Amino acid sequence: MKEIMDLLKENAKITPEKIARITGIPLKDVNKKIKMMEKKGIIVKYKAVFNSNLYDDKKVLAVIDIKVTPERGVGFDTIARRINKFPEVKTLYLMSGGYDLLVMIEGDTLKEVASFVSEKLAPMVQVQSTYTHFLLKKYKEDGDILTDDEKTKRLVVTP
Repeated sequence: MKEIMDLLKENAKITPEKIARITGIPLKDVNKKIKMMEKKGIIVKYKAVFNSNLYDDKKVLAVIDIKVTPERGVGFDTIARRINKFPEVKTLYLMSGGYDLLVMIEGDTLKEVASFVSEKLAPMVQVQSTYTHFLLKKYKEDGDILTDDEKTKRLVVTP
């Protein structure tokens, strides 16, 4: 199953036939394993990665570190479920270190992001503090290099 997952992570458009050829797993077993992973929620979604450096993406992206007071008996899960419900939230992780939660949000303007933090996130009873970082440029995302800087800096080698 891990082989199939690794191939799908690398390329969500890979066909079951190609997976079967690469792994040596019979096609019917590949199809069965993929359907089982989809049914169990192991495979949540198939998606494309876009290079926002190459098109005019006007979205404002922010990463917010949040220090919270965990609730007795449930820890961080209740506050995480509340934060998950906001449409601005694209990613949410429980972290170790100086902050408890890491939230990635997206807004149309800087003001919209600031309003989200000041009006929705910070007033929550469990939230002790927030620290907001704004994304300026993407160099690499989910293992995919998004810049072509290496190509332009290297000298052409000819025989």
